[in-house]
Amino acid sequence: MIALLIAFHIFFSIGLIVAVLLHSGRGTGLSSVISGSSSFIGTTIMEKYLDRITIGLAIGFLTTTFLLVFYWSQ
Repeated sequence: MIALLIAFHIFFSIGLIVAVLLHSGRGTGLSSVISGSSSFIGTTIMEKYLDRITIGLAIGFLTTTFLLVFYWSQ
């Protein structure tokens, strides 16, 4: 069980790092290079989905962190 949690934790941590690095800061970033200049009411559609992916990865990372602490302490 703990090996599976560690594997998921590694997946979430690497995914979260990549998702955060893809976010654009002040109009320039990897996501603006990939998506081009198409925008939808001030924000690109890719940024919207990237935000949702980042939030999901952060929730998964937080959950696996708490579960690892819980199982590790037993």
